[in-house]
Amino acid sequence: MPGLVPSSSSAHLLSRSLAAARTLSAAAGYSSSPSPSSSMARSALDEVTDTGAFDRTPSTFRSFVSRDASARFPAVAGRYHLYVSYACPWASRCLAYLKLKGLDHAISFSSVKPIFERTRESDDHLGWVFPATADEVPGASPDPFNGAKSVRDLYEIASTNYTGKPTVPVSLNLGSSPQSSSPLDWTHDLIEQEMDLWSPWQVLWDKQLKTVVNNESSEIIRMLNAEFNDIAENPGLDLNPAHLQGSIDEVNGLVYDAINNGVYKCGFAKKQGPYDEAVTRLYEALDKCEEILGKQRYMCGNQLTEADVRLFVTLIRFDEVYAVHFKCNKKLLREYPNLFNYTKDMYQIPGISSTVNMEHIRKHYYGSHPSINPYGIIPQGPNIDYNAPHDRERLFL
Repeated sequence: MPGLVPSSSSAHLLSRSLAAARTLSAAAGYSSSPSPSSSMARSALDEVTDTGAFDRTPSTFRSFVSRDASARFPAVAGRYHLYVSYACPWASRCLAYLKLKGLDHAISFSSVKPIFERTRESDDHLGWVFPATADEVPGASPDPFNGAKSVRDLYEIASTNYTGKPTVPVSLNLGSSPQSSSPLDWTHDLIEQEMDLWSPWQVLWDKQLKTVVNNESSEIIRMLNAEFNDIAENPGLDLNPAHLQGSIDEVNGLVYDAINNGVYKCGFAKKQGPYDEAVTRLYEALDKCEEILGKQRYMCGNQLTEADVRLFVTLIRFDEVYAVHFKCNKKLLREYPNLFNYTKDMYQIPGISSTVNMEHIRKHYYGSHPSINPYGIIPQGPNIDYNAPHDRERLFL
């Protein structure tokens, strides 16, 4: 069938383009060849196994803020800035903690634009960028401290010798646009899929030292929970209490691999087998969560915990994006009575709704992955009202 198999000229162009992509990536500091000190993946190609399964690698900047005033990164008001993408579920859980703990007065934050753009005039590198003005994209803000044009700039400011995988999505578009009808269409899509540096994105930035403190969301949220209580407006809220630590870790283990990361395993799978395995595990985990939430208000009992925030950020995106874009359509969230009402319950917690920018979410996913959605068409979606009444308080007082 025409178009399914590339011509010899297209195959040759693909080979040249991929080589050029690797050269550009290396020039930008994101070489696909790991340095002697780093085994981190540099691209989605590196994060896909020989069986075609998506396998996420960990973040690199892993320093900690401490309540100890003598620490290198002390928990003081006004020193830190949280860069996020409203589109990213991992970043959104950091923002949720900022709101729940009442730290948004002490730690500033800003969001990038939702759709990937060129980060340099001089090359074809695409990634997260900041708007030029405050009114360019509602919800996104120019970098207020470093004058960075992109997240790429932040990593270069933090370390000129950074060798890890930048926690930003980056794609090298060396072909024509996905809307064109040239022979490069097939090449462009494959290049984007192979060279896309996709990873969760959030950066806890030290304004004083001009460096990245941490870009691993699971660690940032625990810092926000425990280390900033002296300046938090809600210091008594403990989302990781010692008596529930075992339950929280158990739920996190289930939710992270099968649900949080599971939807990406479905969406980025390159072969049928890994997709089938991922989608089976996803729905087994959702069924388990539905069962748990039929017996208690939250995932670890009747107390809000970290486990709930980590689950919520995926659920709120499920019907709007993952069911369509990532082929997670065996069953919609709305078909799970407990999970759906739980999601509305979580959304209505003071501060949480402000962390959900569905416009950014929809624009990012449908507009930034041409290998999955080559024409960038954004479905109308169900436009669910998460402020609608739920039954959680009635069932679990």
